Amino acid sequence: MTEEDKKLLSTFEARLRHFMYLHDELTRENARLKQLLAEKDDEIKQVENSRKELEAMYTNLKMARTISIHDNDIKDTKQRLSKLVREVDRCIALLKGQ
Repeated sequence: MTEEDKKLLSTFEARLRHFMYLHDELTRENARLKQLLAEKDDEIKQVENSRKELEAMYTNLKMARTISIHDNDIKDTKQRLSKLVREVDRCIALLKGQ
């Protein structure tokens, strides 16, 4: 083997070691990114579950508020009707007294 061949072989070995090092670095980075992706997927699932739960709570709140409004309307209507009936009774009593 000539001196030039040894030099080429040495350069080749150095480059090969460098590429092996880069491969190892990229493999570690790939593993880290996969882990990060899995964590983000879990986080997305948690946020989605939280959103669904909040959406259900909001729907329940709207329903409760609607029922509450109806209950108040019914109560107010009954009070107004009772007041009107009392006024009519007073008017009838006044008319009977004349």
